[in-house]
Amino acid sequence: MMPPTAVESSINFGANSGIKTTQDPLVQQLSLAEDTVIRHNAPPPTLYEDGLLEKGTTISSTGALMAYSGKKTGRSPKDKRIVEEPSSSHNIWWGPVNKQVDELTWKISRSRALDYLRTREKLFVVDAYAGWDPRYRIKVRIICARAYHALFMTNMLIRPTEEELKNFGEPDFTIYNAGQFPANVHTKGMTSSTSVEINFKAMEMVILGTEYAGEMKKGIFTVMFYLMPIKHKVLTLHSSANQGTQKGDVTLFFGLSGTGKTTLSADPNRKLIGDDEHCWSDNGVFNIEGGCYAKCLDLSAEKEPEIFNSIKFGAILENVVYDPASKVVDYSDSSITENTRCAYPIDYIPSAKIPCLADTHPTNIILLTCDASGVLPPVSKLSNSQVMYHFISGYTSKMAGTEEGVTEPQATFSACFGQPFLVLHPMKYAQQLSDKMSQHNSNAWLLNTGWVGASAANGGKRCPLKYTRAILDAIHSGELNKVEFEKFPVFNLNVPKTCPGVPSELLNPVNAWSASKDAFNKEVKNLASKFTENFVKYADQCTTEVKAAGPSV
Repeated sequence: MMPPTAVESSINFGANSGIKTTQDPLVQQLSLAEDTVIRHNAPPPTLYEDGLLEKGTTISSTGALMAYSGKKTGRSPKDKRIVEEPSSSHNIWWGPVNKQVDELTWKISRSRALDYLRTREKLFVVDAYAGWDPRYRIKVRIICARAYHALFMTNMLIRPTEEELKNFGEPDFTIYNAGQFPANVHTKGMTSSTSVEINFKAMEMVILGTEYAGEMKKGIFTVMFYLMPIKHKVLTLHSSANQGTQKGDVTLFFGLSGTGKTTLSADPNRKLIGDDEHCWSDNGVFNIEGGCYAKCLDLSAEKEPEIFNSIKFGAILENVVYDPASKVVDYSDSSITENTRCAYPIDYIPSAKIPCLADTHPTNIILLTCDASGVLPPVSKLSNSQVMYHFISGYTSKMAGTEEGVTEPQATFSACFGQPFLVLHPMKYAQQLSDKMSQHNSNAWLLNTGWVGASAANGGKRCPLKYTRAILDAIHSGELNKVEFEKFPVFNLNVPKTCPGVPSELLNPVNAWSASKDAFNKEVKNLASKFTENFVKYADQCTTEVKAAGPSV
């Protein structure tokens, strides 16, 4: 898929640069000076030229644009807010994830962002789609002051054709990115100079005080988590997805960072639908995005060849360290941040399925976890109520070094494997997932890519990738459905006694545990207690069946 050339659109922009007249709608809307240069859907070469004028931006030895996002090198979830207004407030899951901001504060922040954008001599506008299925996609417009941000969203959203741009019309959702300019800390409800605010009534988002590009990507994801279930009864999911080349069967992979969501969905025998954001409609599964946003820390051609080879002209590297003369990137250097990233169009991946959608429903649902306690089975088959429980729990282990102050593995939970982006209560997404699984006879599995034999702290080893892949192969072939299962106590999971290509003693953790059985049982109960404690915050809206599907402590 080649990038569209800059064309005259429905709002009468010229050929991606030039002096606008007072008749141009955006000039009127933002009260811009008539000599403001507007790059509208500019192609990558033009954005490279503009980007190289920005401080700290250069070109890597492989041709990617390297940019620096300033002080903020990751998302600011504590500064994300949703406007409390009558049309949407009754649906929103208010609390730590979705903080309220009143309409007056929103107006102040929006005015502040627009005032900043008006001072720029050059602005960038990107018109693109979110959602590969034309029946559900939304039209998105991004207005920003950095070429790096424009190229990022050109990569991450779905690029319209020239004909689609001519007929694009007004957007369904607009992002005003004034991230170089701070929020007013004296405004009611502000806790810092950063604010990311979404208004579902205005269908707009304002960014202040952070230049981290991922805020735009995840802002659109949050919008889809609201719009799709509420307006279309379509389930939005934080998952990767692939499709078998022979049978056409679809698999969804849910998992937090480090569980293998990206690695396992990249299968040579299957086509990649997407690596991060999807929707499940009555017609099948479709990717929300037109690009990938891969982590780069310790990236190598040997470990992740498809990602490594995608870092070329048109891609963006964020916050990486490189040799100033050769421009060769040191992917092992985390001195700026551990959250080094690359954004590139999904068609840079050879196995990508273009268009990124499937007209079949998922055969298998994989919930991934990386259990550092070493007690969860490598694979378990889940009932529908267990799927809902573990989906709402979203468990994995946060490893030492991933965050400041984390010195040993810690249990961590993120509802629906994407809590920061949820707008509705997790039970609403879980119920929709269960209903779709029942309707389409989907199988569900809990896959543990973590430690076996003992905990990570006591000499256990990570489950070999070759065994995890063998388990996945058996799931995809249907062989794992045919074997005999046994109950795993406390968690009440159904564990296969055998699996092709996997040592049988590895399948039930108690058989692989190196210490005493008492020590194993103690660890099981300790982990179960953490599940139970975490689930309390969601239990008030969960059914009796879902609550009963958790571990018995």
